[in-house]
Amino acid sequence: MVSADRSGSALDARLVSRAHRAVEPLHSHVYFAPELDETLGGLGLEPGRMVYFAGRAAPMGAVGPGVVTATFCNFSPALVARHIPLAWSIAAPEQIVASRWDVARTALTRLLGGAEAVAAPEVAELAGLLREACTVLTPEARPLYAAHADLPWPDDPLLQLWHGASLLREYRGDGHVAALLDADLTGLEALITHTATGRGFTAQAARELRGWTEQEWAAARAALVDRGLLRDHPGDTGEGGNPGGGDLALTDEGVELRETIEAETDLLSADPFLHLGQERTERVVELARGMARRIVGAGAYPPGLLAARG
Repeated sequence: MVSADRSGSALDARLVSRAHRAVEPLHSHVYFAPELDETLGGLGLEPGRMVYFAGRAAPMGAVGPGVVTATFCNFSPALVARHIPLAWSIAAPEQIVASRWDVARTALTRLLGGAEAVAAPEVAELAGLLREACTVLTPEARPLYAAHADLPWPDDPLLQLWHGASLLREYRGDGHVAALLDADLTGLEALITHTATGRGFTAQAARELRGWTEQEWAAARAALVDRGLLRDHPGDTGEGGNPGGGDLALTDEGVELRETIEAETDLLSADPFLHLGQERTERVVELARGMARRIVGAGAYPPGLLAARG
């Protein structure tokens, strides 16, 4: 599949997907960095979910739980409501945004290998490429992206890299939510079908991190089975650590739906890399993959969080 912008520029959609997936860890590592709980906890926020919700939502201002649930998409509304808007009575969004810049700098410096590593020319090169890619992004129907885009670009190349990765991640995420709505999937159903692909979070990690009860998870799984998108593995006894029964697999229809969602997400997030073109996008993939491997190797994500890929 080939993506094209209004000018007629074309790029293989697989390269668009590779570029986004290469860049994404350079943003998302911050949610698992001990510095996040330490720094935002120092403002009085409760470590864990409150820190996460407040940190990611703060660029939108002191929004209510409904806005956070809508924009984050696959979290339990009950979980969100336990922490938002309480967080804003503890620390103002502006304080949280300022502190998160400090977290990003400290965590990336540690994970990439220290001050000498982050001063390498490759960091500034990737930061420049990401900043250029973001020049064509627009805010329409992209609320989380738009909120982050209102933040000024930092002067520090390392933070420019992180901010660029953040903008691209939230821009793609907003488009992904639109694709999920088009596929008639709730946030919980989207989460379950994604774990069934074997990518990203394990089912247990996804349920626990997103705050769904075993009963809610089981009911949504059953609805997806009834819809013909999931099926039980043959001979499954219901053991294996997944709430609501044993492991489930996507049916052919489920596989097709997930592929359609990913293809639509790629199309909706192609503009920044169409703008860069083939050669510069391939350079983004090369640089970002190298840095992502380094931070993953340095322990950016907890063991057992992500599903093993075959």
